[in-house]
Amino acid sequence: MAETVMLTGATGFLGSAIALALHRAGHPVRALVREGTPRDVLDGVPAAFIPGDLTDAASVARATEGCGAVIHCAADYRIFVPDPARMRAVNVAGTEAVMRAALAAGCRRVVHVSSVATLRPRDDGRPATEADAATPAQAIGPYKRSKTEAERLVERLVAEAGLPAVIVNPSTPIGPRDRRPTPTGRIILEAARGRMPAYVDTGLNLVHVDDVAAGCVAALTRGAVGERHILGGQDVPLGEMLAWIAASLGRRRPFRLPRLPLWPAAVVAEGWGRLAGGEPMLTLDGLRMAGHPMYFSAAKAERVLGHRARPWPEAVAEAIAWFRAQGMLPGMLPGMLRP
Repeated sequence: MAETVMLTGATGFLGSAIALALHRAGHPVRALVREGTPRDVLDGVPAAFIPGDLTDAASVARATEGCGAVIHCAADYRIFVPDPARMRAVNVAGTEAVMRAALAAGCRRVVHVSSVATLRPRDDGRPATEADAATPAQAIGPYKRSKTEAERLVERLVAEAGLPAVIVNPSTPIGPRDRRPTPTGRIILEAARGRMPAYVDTGLNLVHVDDVAAGCVAALTRGAVGERHILGGQDVPLGEMLAWIAASLGRRRPFRLPRLPLWPAAVVAEGWGRLAGGEPMLTLDGLRMAGHPMYFSAAKAERVLGHRARPWPEAVAEAIAWFRAQGMLPGMLPGMLRP
């Protein structure tokens, strides 16, 4: 029997894909889950659910005890954050709780699921690599800053405490089970609904969520301790992805907007988001990020972890099909998508 793996974030988008990949690989899964969190995305995965929270170190320690390995995937992933301190408590202090619990439990391997948010896009337009590490001060916005802090924390614990952690950096995962949805999943959903008439020119590295999950599981036995491994796919201009969705669904192709006139609109959108308690589509940090296409190379992960990424249109098509199956695309019939 393969070793039991403690998994954080199992009820989330990427976490549920990792849970499924672990199950298929024969690993018993022990999932740290907050009370009341829906678990429907884990149907078919016989995980042992341990109640707890990343901000409760004692519950993290209980979930980790007796496990041979840990995959730490949970994170607060939002572009617009009214309370950055809450995000930092989850992404930084929560990461420390998981890493110290793994050390105390004597885990053989820890996989820290970081993000390409911890890397600096290159000014010369070439894809960034694992060598392009950012400092927290260089990161744009609370999410990128907190993820960068967390990654540097893991690196320190590797160097100073002997933490057996491998770091993986997913680029932009898309695909099924994006219940919330993630910021990119929301763009895909709104485009499929025909509610994305315009966009700001930028670029993303798109990768199927299940391919990222496979890379995370591979890191349990492969990968260099203390080093980063980018789990990416293909570099895609945002306009190209939106045009593909429009053509596939018979929607009108959106047009490109310049960034400069949108700054005042972003201020208004964020103000309304704070008052109404929602998450605006247009944000100041989003505009800042759009000025730097997020292109990355997965060559190291391909070489070291055996990472492989399917073509990005397959991932977009599966995301739309899942949204449709969940009733999030009313009026869209099976067969309407023409990838």
